[in-house]
Amino acid sequence: MASSPEVIHAWSAPRSLSTSLMYSFSQRDDMDVLDEPLYANFLRLTGFDRPYREELLSKMDPDGNKVVKEVIFGPGEKKYRYCKHIAKQRLPNLTADLMKKGKHFILIRNPLNILPSFNKVVPPSFMELGVAELVAIYSELRELGCPPPVIDADDLQRDPEAVLSGLCEDLGIPFQPQMLKWKAGPRDFDGIWAPWWYESVHKSTGFSKSRHYPMTFPFAFYDLLEQSLPFYNMLKRHVRKTAGYLQPPQSDPPLPVPENKKILVWVGDELLPRDSARISVFDSVVQGGDAVWEGLRIYDGKIFKLEEHLDRLFDSTKAMAFSNVPSRDWIKDAIFKTLNANGMFNNAHIRLTLTRGKKVTSGMSPTFNLYGCALIVLAEWKPPVYDNSHGIKLSTATTRRNSPNSVDSKIHHNNLINNILAKIEGNLAQAQDAIMLDQDGFVSETNATNIVSVHIYGKKGIVLTPHADYCLPGITRATVMDLVVKENLVLHERRISLSEFHAADEVWTTGTMGEITPVVMIDGRDIGDGKIGLVTRQIQNAYKVLTAGLGVPIPRNAEA
Repeated sequence: MASSPEVIHAWSAPRSLSTSLMYSFSQRDDMDVLDEPLYANFLRLTGFDRPYREELLSKMDPDGNKVVKEVIFGPGEKKYRYCKHIAKQRLPNLTADLMKKGKHFILIRNPLNILPSFNKVVPPSFMELGVAELVAIYSELRELGCPPPVIDADDLQRDPEAVLSGLCEDLGIPFQPQMLKWKAGPRDFDGIWAPWWYESVHKSTGFSKSRHYPMTFPFAFYDLLEQSLPFYNMLKRHVRKTAGYLQPPQSDPPLPVPENKKILVWVGDELLPRDSARISVFDSVVQGGDAVWEGLRIYDGKIFKLEEHLDRLFDSTKAMAFSNVPSRDWIKDAIFKTLNANGMFNNAHIRLTLTRGKKVTSGMSPTFNLYGCALIVLAEWKPPVYDNSHGIKLSTATTRRNSPNSVDSKIHHNNLINNILAKIEGNLAQAQDAIMLDQDGFVSETNATNIVSVHIYGKKGIVLTPHADYCLPGITRATVMDLVVKENLVLHERRISLSEFHAADEVWTTGTMGEITPVVMIDGRDIGDGKIGLVTRQIQNAYKVLTAGLGVPIPRNAEA
């Protein structure tokens, strides 16, 4: 006696290897298959034209709900029933049972590989592709508590056994090796439309390798590609990772602060989710690090030293001869909107970047920048990045700090290769950061912060910090220098040799991201007794009081 098979629903867009996958599942000894059982319902309700429309409507039942009940979920001889569905054929008139019953998975393919061959039968359109419907299907199944497995046609061609094994595991059915091969030629379960669409599949005996080089793209469909790719990319993030020769299966690396996985980032003139926050490959920051930036920290609903940071940002844009620079109020508004959208009013940090903007073609010349500047407001949950309770270790880099003869440190620019090379040396020395010397061998700063030393003579403490000839004249540096004076300490700004830092009683670094960070060792030498000194603690406490009281309030909507 026939029973009701367990139904496996395969959802895809056209030209996505869906027929090859149907042939693959048909090789199983426990599976019968249905080829687009809802096609007639789709043509009846949408009125779409096809060369085979009349024949199809006369031979297939156009009553979608009847098909769902009697064909898709009807009795059968096999344990499983595989239903190949094209996403656009899931119309609103269909019963909810279609989604609630059976097991579902989604097959995706990059529209870049679909569109070159799509128009052999029908002209392509966003509706015909159905990629938005695929996203809707994924979302609906997820809301039902059953997020479907997603596989990519490129992976299926690259390593069919690994992808099929993983898919079977996700569906809770055993993998059968015969799924990898089939005989050439048509099948009795092929749809009426097979002569128009299945020519290449009928010649195949398995999943063929994809072309090493892509087909020339039909640029008449360029707008359609732009419309479709975001939907494909949304689903691609959910693709099951399988071992392959290009990349091993791996999960996303852990974030220092897991809450930053879901944040909104301002790019250009809009807020975007983290994974969608991208900038053009034609942007100057990509082409040559041609941008300026600031770091901002948020304390108890206020942005500390916002105006000072914006002053330096605009000074840098002037030095870099930027044009079409957005106004101060516009940038502040983007900052406030970003913080409000993320609910970030404390213990957060902003990386504020203003690029020269997008170019009309690749190249160095700013004359190619005809779109205006591009603003990025990257706000993250970020406590101070160094261990300010126990201190850090520094090593001295061989990489020298840029001279004003080459790139002036007064310009807070994004071309940070000089600093990055020093940071690499610090990493190799297993230090938290690296000290950079100027061209004459005097200490300038670290790769990321300004630096200060304390020398105790009797009961008198003298605080030294290098001139800002080579180093960046940091906002936090200036703030701390003011605090040192207010705390009745003696401050000298002068050239300081490396040996003076080695012999110092206390050392700390200053920066927006790390605040006031004690240094307990430089180049293997303990600073003082290797512990955080009293003057350092005094300045840390004074800085904490200052940040708690000062800052530009973040405006919020009035409470309803």
